[in-house]
Amino acid sequence: MTAKDTKASKVVRYGSVDELPPAPPLSKAVKAMSDAEVERRAAADPDAGAIPEGFWDSAKVAEPEGTEQITLRLPRKVLGHFKSTGKGYQSRISAVLSSYVDAKKAGKMG
Repeated sequence: MTAKDTKASKVVRYGSVDELPPAPPLSKAVKAMSDAEVERRAAADPDAGAIPEGFWDSAKVAEPEGTEQITLRLPRKVLGHFKSTGKGYQSRISAVLSSYVDAKKAGKMG
């Protein structure tokens, strides 16, 4: 585990899922819910989709690639555009470059 102080908060990164601290215990209200209430709430949650039968049978753990710090010179208009979109502009630049690489690999670009 590594920690880095930032202005807003302390960022903590874990090397693997096994290093994560245990989840906080469920509240009394959650423990008191019936199975029917849990299913009703899950069905009403747009982010809680049904997992198809057999989904986990062939699932594999995919570790993120990680990143590397570099110095990169960009045209002012490119940097200005991404900075004008607000916080997280470096991640958006990375996403654009990553999608370009994926498109090249897929043969969608000449």
